[in-house]
Amino acid sequence: MAKLTKKQKEAHGKIDKNKLYSLEEASALVKEITNAKFDASVDLAVRLGVDPRKANQMVRGVVTLPHGTGKDVKVLALVTPDKEAEAKEAGADYVGLDEYLDKIKSGWTDVDVIITMPSVMGKLGPLGRVLGPRGLMPNPKTGTVTMDIAKAVSEVKAGKIDFKVDKTGIVHAAIGKVSFSEDKIKDNAKELLDTLMKLKPTAAKGIYVKSVYISSTMSPSVQLDPKVVA
Repeated sequence: MAKLTKKQKEAHGKIDKNKLYSLEEASALVKEITNAKFDASVDLAVRLGVDPRKANQMVRGVVTLPHGTGKDVKVLALVTPDKEAEAKEAGADYVGLDEYLDKIKSGWTDVDVIITMPSVMGKLGPLGRVLGPRGLMPNPKTGTVTMDIAKAVSEVKAGKIDFKVDKTGIVHAAIGKVSFSEDKIKDNAKELLDTLMKLKPTAAKGIYVKSVYISSTMSPSVQLDPKVVA
């Protein structure tokens, strides 16, 4: 195991491993224990009492963070010519169709979100092997396959994110930056946690939220009291 640096030891020393922190306390502490020289992302990891292998226990959804993610999200709008102006006006970084489909076939995936129309999805099917593993395949459930291109682009730019429980039962999501105020981190975390509670599968038995951790890109994690979302 690699030795901890002096700053890392100091960060770990500020966390009481036997304590379950409130959302307010954790939002303040994650800022205090981050020593990165860049504006680190703040992440939330929520372990759920679900079996993701069963379709009726899959947890997936979207949430618009009240204060955005702090990240400049690059959006590709794969649309027909009649929708191009709408997509550009809404703030899409890349707009087009066939030329970008060809670029993706060649391995280009330098975007964070792809938004498209129902009529275009047939062309995206063959690109599933490229887009799927990167989480870039548009999906009607997350609002990235729609006829209202302007609204979809605007929402993503404003801080709308999608999340999905992984095979170990954990939902990971970036909820802001360390430069955010404590209140903004808290508000964004609460919005995600509240959304997760609304998505509790009826088939899930026992404790739904087993643990909640907040951390930054290079900080140790702080454990929250799961009751904050009960």
